[in-house]
Amino acid sequence: MNRPVQTLLLTLSGIGLLHVALFTDLYLRYVKAGLRAPLIVSGAVLLLLGLAGAATRGGRHAARDDTGREHEHGQAREHGHGREHGHGRDHEDGHGHGHDHSATPRIAWLLFLPALSLLWYAPPALGAYTAARSNTKPVVVQKGFAPLPAASPLPLTLTDFTKRVQQDRSGAIKSRAVQLTGFVTPSEEDDGWYLTRIIFTCCAADSQTVKVRMYGTEAPPADTWLAVTGTWHPGGALGTRSAEAALDVTAARPIAQPVNAYTDDLPLRPS
Repeated sequence: MNRPVQTLLLTLSGIGLLHVALFTDLYLRYVKAGLRAPLIVSGAVLLLLGLAGAATRGGRHAARDDTGREHEHGQAREHGHGREHGHGRDHEDGHGHGHDHSATPRIAWLLFLPALSLLWYAPPALGAYTAARSNTKPVVVQKGFAPLPAASPLPLTLTDFTKRVQQDRSGAIKSRAVQLTGFVTPSEEDDGWYLTRIIFTCCAADSQTVKVRMYGTEAPPADTWLAVTGTWHPGGALGTRSAEAALDVTAARPIAQPVNAYTDDLPLRPS
Protein backbone atom coordinates (compact mmCIF):
# COMPACT_ATOMS: atom_id res chain seq x y z
CA MET A 1 0.00 0.00 0.00
CA ASN A 2 1.81 3.12 -1.23
CA ARG A 3 1.66 6.63 0.16
CA PRO A 4 -1.17 7.93 -2.11
CA VAL A 5 -3.38 5.00 -1.08
CA GLN A 6 -2.63 5.61 2.61
CA THR A 7 -3.55 9.24 2.15
CA LEU A 8 -6.81 8.23 0.46
CA LEU A 9 -7.62 5.85 3.33
CA LEU A 10 -7.11 8.59 5.92
CA THR A 11 -9.29 10.99 3.94
CA LEU A 12 -12.13 8.49 3.43
CA SER A 13 -12.08 7.49 7.11
CA GLY A 14 -12.27 11.13 8.19
CA ILE A 15 -15.14 11.92 5.81
CA GLY A 16 -16.97 8.76 6.92
CA LEU A 17 -16.72 9.61 10.62
CA LEU A 18 -17.90 13.18 10.01
CA HIS A 19 -20.78 11.86 7.91
CA VAL A 20 -22.18 9.48 10.54
CA ALA A 21 -21.56 11.80 13.50
CA LEU A 22 -22.59 15.17 12.02
CA PHE A 23 -25.35 14.41 9.53
CA THR A 24 -26.94 11.15 10.70
CA ASP A 25 -27.75 9.18 13.86
CA LEU A 26 -25.85 6.13 12.61
CA TYR A 27 -23.04 6.72 15.07
CA LEU A 28 -25.42 5.50 17.80
CA ARG A 29 -24.98 1.99 16.36
CA TYR A 30 -21.31 2.12 17.32
CA VAL A 31 -21.01 4.24 20.48
CA LYS A 32 -23.21 5.85 23.08
CA ALA A 33 -24.55 9.35 22.51
CA GLY A 34 -22.01 11.05 24.80
CA LEU A 35 -19.15 10.12 22.46
CA ARG A 36 -20.45 12.10 19.49
CA ALA A 37 -18.07 15.03 20.07
CA PRO A 38 -14.91 12.85 20.19
CA LEU A 39 -16.06 11.14 16.97
CA ILE A 40 -16.38 14.51 15.23
CA VAL A 41 -12.93 15.57 16.43
CA SER A 42 -11.42 12.24 15.31
CA GLY A 43 -13.01 12.56 11.88
CA ALA A 44 -11.72 16.11 11.47
CA VAL A 45 -8.18 15.07 12.47
CA LEU A 46 -8.15 12.14 10.03
CA LEU A 47 -9.43 14.34 7.21
CA LEU A 48 -6.81 17.02 7.90
CA LEU A 49 -4.05 14.40 8.01
CA GLY A 50 -5.21 13.02 4.68
CA LEU A 51 -5.33 16.44 3.06
CA ALA A 52 -1.95 17.38 4.53
CA GLY A 53 -0.44 14.16 3.15
CA ALA A 54 -1.82 14.90 -0.29
CA ALA A 55 -0.53 18.48 -0.22
CA THR A 56 2.93 17.39 0.97
CA ARG A 57 3.20 14.80 -1.75
CA GLY A 58 2.15 17.36 -4.35
CA GLY A 59 4.88 19.71 -3.12
CA ARG A 60 7.55 16.99 -3.42
CA HIS A 61 6.50 16.22 -7.00
CA ALA A 62 6.74 19.91 -7.91
CA ALA A 63 10.23 20.20 -6.41
CA ARG A 64 11.43 17.12 -8.30
CA ASP A 65 10.11 18.50 -11.59
CA ASP A 66 11.83 21.86 -11.07
CA THR A 67 15.27 20.55 -10.06
CA GLY A 68 15.66 16.83 -10.62
CA ARG A 69 15.02 16.62 -14.34
CA GLU A 70 17.36 19.46 -15.29
CA HIS A 71 20.11 17.94 -13.20
CA GLU A 72 19.65 14.56 -14.83
CA HIS A 73 19.82 15.95 -18.36
CA GLY A 74 22.89 18.01 -17.53
CA GLN A 75 24.59 15.00 -16.06
CA ALA A 76 23.77 12.97 -19.16
CA ARG A 77 25.29 15.63 -21.45
CA GLU A 78 28.39 15.95 -19.29
CA HIS A 79 29.22 12.27 -18.85
CA GLY A 80 28.07 10.92 -22.20
CA HIS A 81 28.63 7.20 -22.49
CA GLY A 82 29.77 7.06 -18.89
CA ARG A 83 26.11 7.36 -17.88
CA GLU A 84 25.36 4.11 -19.58
CA HIS A 85 28.03 2.30 -17.60
CA GLY A 86 26.86 3.99 -14.45
CA HIS A 87 23.32 2.98 -15.21
CA GLY A 88 24.42 -0.60 -15.59
CA ARG A 89 26.15 -0.53 -12.21
CA ASP A 90 23.18 1.18 -10.58
CA HIS A 91 20.88 -1.40 -12.05
CA GLU A 92 22.99 -4.23 -10.68
CA ASP A 93 23.21 -2.58 -7.30
CA GLY A 94 19.48 -2.01 -7.38
CA HIS A 95 18.89 -5.72 -7.50
CA GLY A 96 20.81 -6.08 -4.30
CA HIS A 97 19.73 -3.01 -2.35
CA GLY A 98 17.19 -0.91 -4.22
CA HIS A 99 14.03 -2.97 -3.80
CA ASP A 100 11.79 -2.58 -0.75
CA HIS A 101 11.16 -6.00 0.75
CA SER A 102 8.86 -4.62 3.47
CA ALA A 103 5.78 -4.26 1.25
CA THR A 104 2.43 -3.97 3.03
CA PRO A 105 0.52 -7.28 2.95
CA ARG A 106 -2.52 -7.46 0.72
CA ILE A 107 -4.82 -7.91 3.70
CA ALA A 108 -4.19 -4.24 4.54
CA TRP A 109 -6.53 -3.35 1.67
CA LEU A 110 -9.39 -4.62 3.84
CA LEU A 111 -8.99 -1.42 5.87
CA PHE A 112 -10.96 0.27 3.10
CA LEU A 113 -14.09 -1.75 3.97
CA PRO A 114 -14.91 0.01 7.27
CA ALA A 115 -13.99 3.38 5.75
CA LEU A 116 -16.36 2.85 2.83
CA SER A 117 -19.11 1.39 5.03
CA LEU A 118 -19.27 4.66 6.96
CA LEU A 119 -20.23 6.37 3.70
CA TRP A 120 -22.38 3.89 1.80
CA TYR A 121 -23.40 0.97 3.98
CA ALA A 122 -24.68 1.15 7.53
CA PRO A 123 -24.49 -2.19 9.37
CA PRO A 124 -27.79 -3.39 10.82
CA ALA A 125 -28.58 -2.50 14.39
CA LEU A 126 -27.73 -5.04 17.07
CA GLY A 127 -30.74 -7.16 17.91
CA ALA A 128 -31.98 -10.58 18.99
CA TYR A 129 -29.00 -12.49 17.59
CA THR A 130 -26.59 -10.40 19.65
CA ALA A 131 -28.84 -10.37 22.73
CA ALA A 132 -29.02 -14.17 22.79
CA ARG A 133 -25.22 -14.38 22.90
CA SER A 134 -24.10 -11.39 24.96
CA ASN A 135 -23.67 -10.98 28.69
CA THR A 136 -26.61 -10.03 30.89
CA LYS A 137 -26.13 -6.65 32.55
CA PRO A 138 -25.84 -7.06 36.33
CA VAL A 139 -28.65 -5.35 38.22
CA VAL A 140 -27.20 -2.87 40.72
CA VAL A 141 -28.32 -3.40 44.30
CA GLN A 142 -30.74 -0.70 45.46
CA LYS A 143 -31.41 -0.46 49.19
CA GLY A 144 -34.45 1.80 49.19
CA PHE A 145 -37.38 2.34 46.82
CA ALA A 146 -39.66 5.35 46.50
CA PRO A 147 -43.42 4.74 46.38
CA LEU A 148 -44.67 3.84 42.91
CA PRO A 149 -46.71 6.48 41.04
CA ALA A 150 -50.43 5.87 40.73
CA ALA A 151 -50.34 5.74 36.91
CA SER A 152 -51.85 2.67 35.31
CA PRO A 153 -50.27 1.13 33.39
CA LEU A 154 -47.09 2.23 35.10
CA PRO A 155 -44.23 2.91 32.62
CA LEU A 156 -40.97 1.31 33.75
CA THR A 157 -37.63 0.48 32.23
CA LEU A 158 -36.68 -3.19 32.09
CA THR A 159 -33.95 -2.51 34.65
CA ASP A 160 -36.33 -0.80 37.11
CA PHE A 161 -38.88 -3.57 36.72
CA THR A 162 -36.23 -6.19 37.47
CA LYS A 163 -35.06 -4.25 40.55
CA ARG A 164 -38.60 -3.98 41.88
CA VAL A 165 -39.24 -7.67 41.37
CA GLN A 166 -36.00 -8.91 42.91
CA GLN A 167 -35.14 -6.27 45.52
CA ASP A 168 -38.23 -4.36 46.69
CA ARG A 169 -39.32 -6.31 49.77
CA SER A 170 -42.48 -4.22 50.12
CA GLY A 171 -43.86 -6.05 47.08
CA ALA A 172 -45.23 -2.82 45.64
CA ILE A 173 -45.02 -4.19 42.10
CA LYS A 174 -47.39 -7.08 42.85
CA SER A 175 -50.63 -6.90 40.80
CA ARG A 176 -49.64 -3.53 39.33
CA ALA A 177 -50.16 -3.09 35.60
CA VAL A 178 -46.88 -1.97 34.06
CA GLN A 179 -45.75 -1.03 30.57
CA LEU A 180 -42.33 -1.99 29.22
CA THR A 181 -40.74 -1.45 25.81
CA GLY A 182 -38.03 -3.36 23.99
CA PHE A 183 -37.47 -5.81 21.17
CA VAL A 184 -38.29 -9.50 20.92
CA THR A 185 -35.63 -12.13 21.61
CA PRO A 186 -36.81 -15.75 21.25
CA SER A 187 -35.92 -18.12 24.07
CA GLU A 188 -33.32 -20.76 23.23
CA GLU A 189 -34.78 -23.26 25.71
CA ASP A 190 -38.42 -23.34 24.59
CA ASP A 191 -41.05 -21.47 22.55
CA GLY A 192 -41.11 -18.50 24.92
CA TRP A 193 -39.61 -15.06 24.39
CA TYR A 194 -38.05 -12.10 26.13
CA LEU A 195 -38.55 -8.38 25.89
CA THR A 196 -34.99 -7.10 25.57
CA ARG A 197 -32.82 -4.04 25.63
CA ILE A 198 -29.16 -3.84 24.61
CA ILE A 199 -27.23 -1.25 26.60
CA PHE A 200 -23.92 0.37 25.65
CA THR A 201 -21.59 1.23 28.50
CA CYS A 202 -19.22 2.84 26.01
CA CYS A 203 -19.60 1.23 22.60
CA ALA A 204 -20.92 -1.84 20.80
CA ALA A 205 -17.94 -3.91 21.94
CA ASP A 206 -19.01 -3.75 25.60
CA SER A 207 -22.76 -4.08 25.07
CA GLN A 208 -24.84 -5.95 27.65
CA THR A 209 -28.47 -7.00 27.74
CA VAL A 210 -31.38 -6.76 30.13
CA LYS A 211 -34.28 -9.14 29.49
CA VAL A 212 -37.73 -9.76 30.96
CA ARG A 213 -39.49 -13.05 30.25
CA MET A 214 -42.94 -12.76 28.66
CA TYR A 215 -45.86 -15.16 29.32
CA GLY A 216 -49.39 -15.47 27.98
CA THR A 217 -48.83 -14.80 24.28
CA GLU A 218 -47.01 -16.43 21.39
CA ALA A 219 -43.59 -15.14 20.47
CA PRO A 220 -43.73 -12.33 17.88
CA PRO A 221 -41.04 -12.23 15.17
CA ALA A 222 -37.52 -11.67 16.47
CA ASP A 223 -36.33 -8.04 16.64
CA THR A 224 -39.90 -6.66 16.66
CA TRP A 225 -40.10 -3.58 18.86
CA LEU A 226 -43.10 -3.69 21.21
CA ALA A 227 -44.79 -1.78 24.00
CA VAL A 228 -46.01 -4.52 26.35
CA THR A 229 -48.54 -4.12 29.15
CA GLY A 230 -49.02 -6.72 31.88
CA THR A 231 -48.52 -7.73 35.49
CA TRP A 232 -45.71 -9.55 37.25
CA HIS A 233 -45.75 -13.27 36.56
CA PRO A 234 -45.46 -15.00 39.98
CA GLY A 235 -42.30 -17.06 40.25
CA GLY A 236 -40.11 -17.21 43.34
CA ALA A 237 -40.34 -14.96 46.38
CA LEU A 238 -41.18 -11.40 45.36
CA GLY A 239 -38.53 -8.95 46.57
CA THR A 240 -35.72 -11.54 46.53
CA ARG A 241 -33.24 -12.85 44.00
CA SER A 242 -35.36 -15.95 43.56
CA ALA A 243 -38.14 -13.92 41.91
CA GLU A 244 -38.27 -14.17 38.13
CA ALA A 245 -38.24 -10.94 36.14
CA ALA A 246 -41.29 -11.92 34.10
CA LEU A 247 -44.58 -10.49 32.90
CA ASP A 248 -48.03 -11.90 32.19
CA VAL A 249 -48.85 -10.04 28.98
CA THR A 250 -52.29 -8.45 28.65
CA ALA A 251 -51.53 -6.27 25.59
CA ALA A 252 -48.71 -5.75 23.14
CA ARG A 253 -48.47 -3.28 20.29
CA PRO A 254 -45.69 -2.70 17.74
CA ILE A 255 -43.71 0.52 18.04
CA ALA A 256 -40.99 2.15 15.99
CA GLN A 257 -37.41 1.45 16.99
CA PRO A 258 -36.10 4.39 19.04
CA VAL A 259 -33.45 6.61 17.49
CA ASN A 260 -31.12 5.69 20.34
CA ALA A 261 -31.93 2.00 20.70
CA TYR A 262 -29.02 1.12 22.98
CA THR A 263 -30.33 2.52 26.24
CA ASP A 264 -32.95 1.33 28.70
CA ASP A 265 -35.33 4.27 28.52
CA LEU A 266 -38.86 4.71 29.78
CA PRO A 267 -41.65 3.94 27.30
CA LEU A 268 -42.70 6.93 25.23
CA ARG A 269 -46.28 8.08 25.57
CA PRO A 270 -48.32 7.52 22.41
CA SER A 271 -48.70 10.73 20.38
